Amino acid sequence: MHLFELNQYPVPVGSMEGIGDAFEEGRPSFWKKTSKAVPGRPSPKRDLKSNSFKSSSTSTSFQDFQESVNDAWDLADDDICGSTGVTISSRVSQSAALSVINNHRNTAGVDDERPTQPPILSEQKKTEAIQRLALLQNTQAAPTSMAQHIPHHARQFPGRPQPLRGLPSSGSREGEESSKLERFQPLLESTLLNLEDLRQLSWSGIPVKVRAITWRLLSGYVPANLERRQQVLEQKRQDYWNLVKQYFDTDRDEAYEDTYRQIHIDIPRMSPLIALFQQQTVQEMFERILYIWAIRHPASGYVQGMNDLVTPFYIVFLQEAIPSDCDLDTFDVARLSKEQRDIIEADSFWCLSKFLDGIQDNYIFAQLGIQRKVNQLKELIQRIDTQLHRHLQQHGVDYLQFSFRWMNNLLTRELPLYCTIRLWDTYLAESDGFASFQLYVCAAFLMHWRQELLQERDFQGLMLMLQNLPTQRWTDSEISIVVAEAYRLKFTFADAPNHLQSGDR
Repeated sequence: MHLFELNQYPVPVGSMEGIGDAFEEGRPSFWKKTSKAVPGRPSPKRDLKSNSFKSSSTSTSFQDFQESVNDAWDLADDDICGSTGVTISSRVSQSAALSVINNHRNTAGVDDERPTQPPILSEQKKTEAIQRLALLQNTQAAPTSMAQHIPHHARQFPGRPQPLRGLPSSGSREGEESSKLERFQPLLESTLLNLEDLRQLSWSGIPVKVRAITWRLLSGYVPANLERRQQVLEQKRQDYWNLVKQYFDTDRDEAYEDTYRQIHIDIPRMSPLIALFQQQTVQEMFERILYIWAIRHPASGYVQGMNDLVTPFYIVFLQEAIPSDCDLDTFDVARLSKEQRDIIEADSFWCLSKFLDGIQDNYIFAQLGIQRKVNQLKELIQRIDTQLHRHLQQHGVDYLQFSFRWMNNLLTRELPLYCTIRLWDTYLAESDGFASFQLYVCAAFLMHWRQELLQERDFQGLMLMLQNLPTQRWTDSEISIVVAEAYRLKFTFADAPNHLQSGDR
């Protein structure tokens, strides 16, 4: 809804340095400054009376940026856009354009090996480019008459999860599911499950009928021993509801009031095109899951966008509880019994917790894990596709501008939800954890679009493409291609770690 999905993820419009310079020179900014702390994170001290951004000589550009967006999420939509939902504030456009201009100034002439330099655009042209980008991001909420003036391809928003109605199942696909199910069932029913065999079988996709129990096993939520499985499930579910009674249903600790407030603001905004997630019952379940997770993980706390990571688990466990012929998009969750709803909620919480254990550094202050992975992605692409890398650099596109969201939300905003679930089959099946494998998935995902990206000849075209990749009609087949290429990259480079050196510096 805001520029470059700013209402969801702190992705800078221009370079880090460009934003920092804009603040240092006292230029106008649309970031709202308050004394409120970011939920789950310490808030750096700053002078609220000053309109300029001040940074010490030792602070990094990312830290500067982190301070500048401290409480930007408190802005109402009308603070950014006009009452029609499509009129872009000139103040916003000017601030965003300045950062883009600075980015081009800072990068001009840095790489002497570039075959050509990008054309120098006027400030008016850059402002117009940013306005178009923001306009396209807000088209969803725009009146139909306004949307008619936007090209059809530009009205596609893979960055916003699409309705859950899937593609019609073909006979061959049903046969493949049946064949896979025959291999899964004996394994899942064995007295002592061989997890390695389950991982190998799950890596290429899990049948819907056994996906819920398989995800519980692969997450480490339930034991491999069949006899102990039900007992552990009942105990863990009871543990979750004890946490809810202790921390959520009572007077909440003042220290976590900002956390609850931010979650309460974010949940109604999530997945606006999926009717299921607009139900009050569902939103209340998500609030409890995210709040208890934040309480149990004070080093990171709640980070915006984390609600997207709950949705695949929630959908998988909901599918287990309802008839297979039900339309998930319109199913009324309140129709389920309280016991069924409690099971879905508790299992979603525990599997999310297990899933995020290996990537908690993605969500600590300054999100150091994501910074490192973005640098590693840059180094990897530079190594495997110099042409694409130089093309992005030549036109002033910073990897942080598009891959931050990929890393922060594990591609949930780039793919239809049913594709995300298929991708997470592979993530959960990764024997050494998916954290390292996700880097190669992001690289393969970027490489998938290399021809289209190379055809774009300016910053605006590249960012429009990268922010709204056309994945609406993707199926399991495209995901299988991406993960296969990711596996090839990992196999090629896992034992040659020098390509990731700069990311570790």
